[in-house]
Amino acid sequence: MEPAFNSLSSLAFVLLAFLAPLAAVAGDPDILTDFVTSKAAGGAITDAYFAFHGFRNALSKNAPAPQNFTVVKASMAEFPALEGQSVSYALLSYPPGSVNPTHTHPRASELLLVVDGALSVGFVDTANKVYTHDLAAGDMFVFPKGTVHWQCNKGSVPAKALSAFGSAAAGLVSLPVTVFGTGIDDAVLAKSFKTDVPTVQKLKAALTPKKP
Repeated sequence: MEPAFNSLSSLAFVLLAFLAPLAAVAGDPDILTDFVTSKAAGGAITDAYFAFHGFRNALSKNAPAPQNFTVVKASMAEFPALEGQSVSYALLSYPPGSVNPTHTHPRASELLLVVDGALSVGFVDTANKVYTHDLAAGDMFVFPKGTVHWQCNKGSVPAKALSAFGSAAAGLVSLPVTVFGTGIDDAVLAKSFKTDVPTVQKLKAALTPKKP
């Protein structure tokens, strides 16, 4: 039997194509033309400008299973034709036991569709109420704009999901990296989290992005 995401992938793309624009929350400015021509495109615009093939490898039957949580983005940065269209996508792959850590998208809500496996997801609203849910292939979940949210694969088989965003550039703020990997003073963090400086330093050592 072929993996569920192979049989559901066509349905996934169709559903997200129709539903993603509904998630737009005026995060992107309106444009006064049909589309925006990227400077990088150069010359005459053809049909190829409006096509994106970046998900092919990850959705291939022969694609190797990733060892860690991975994301393939189709935002304005990767797909310039999305500029001004208030929509973007991401393909997310979750090995068993992996997590997409707590984060926010400041400019868009997110509509997630599980296309293979199962995920446990959740978000926290501005009243600090936690909403969690378990999803199977074919299930969808919406993360309201700007809320802290996450997904994890608690199962023993890989999972895949497609996310649609109501912005061509939804933005990403990773809470662990933002708090412990950006140089905030150790004493400030120690007092904020009611812990000691050595503990903060251990967390910083693990979460500070490595310099190339």
